[in-house]
This record gives sequence, structure tokens and C-alpha cells, in this order.
Amino acid sequence: MASDSERATVRTYIPAYQKEQWQAHAEELDMSQSEFVRTMVQAGRSGFEPPEAGSSGATDDGAVEPHSPDATPGGEALKDRVQDILADGDYYEWDDLLAELTDDIEDRLEDALQELQSENEVQYSGRHGGYVRDE
Repeated sequence: MASDSERATVRTYIPAYQKEQWQAHAEELDMSQSEFVRTMVQAGRSGFEPPEAGSSGATDDGAVEPHSPDATPGGEALKDRVQDILADGDYYEWDDLLAELTDDIEDRLEDALQELQSENEVQYSGRHGGYVRDE
């Protein structure tokens, strides 16, 4: 089993124009190209969602994957998402841009609350008009 600090090489082939774009973006973020690619891959893999409570960080094969440090240095993930949305050249009003960024938050919140209620960790009270931890 590899240690957390052991490094390995990953090689991929991309069009030259894409490499130039990645290099420019990495420079803007004051990152090395390797750090940029690693960060973007990790951000894409996580879907910008925090791990579920109690998650061990285990991969599909059962191995535990260490947390990649600085997955979004300087909080760049949100800025990157905004840039990606605006990349199509269209103008977005504030509400439309906000909707693009929070596209499925309501569904995710509902799913989380239903799961927490089924596990008797949260309950809804109509009398009090809201949710509360069930301790």
C-alpha cells in the first residue's frame, strides 16, 4: 500500500490549445500545472460536495483515499464554477446565475432531511414550524 506522501506519475494527452488554456489558468491561480490538474480532477470527482457524515473516504475498491490538500486553494472552486457557467458567452442575470450555482440544493436538502428523519436524528414539528435535532 502506498504512503500518503508517495508520488506517482499520471500521463494524459490533450490538444495543444487545451494545454495552453490550462497553463494560463494555472498561472492566474499561482499554481503549478501539476497542482492545477490535480486540483481540478479532485474538484470534479467530489462534485463540489462535502463527504457524507461518517464517510471513511473509501473508494469503490475499499481503499481509503487520503484527502488531497488544497483541493480548492484560496476558495477558487466557486470562481471556477462561475467561469464555467459564463464560458458560453451568454449574459446571466443574478437570479439565473444563482440558480445555475445552486441547481439541485433544494433536492439535496430534501433528501438529507428525509434520510435524517428516517434515522430518527431530525424531526419536523408543524406546531413549531420547523426541523429540530432529535436527541
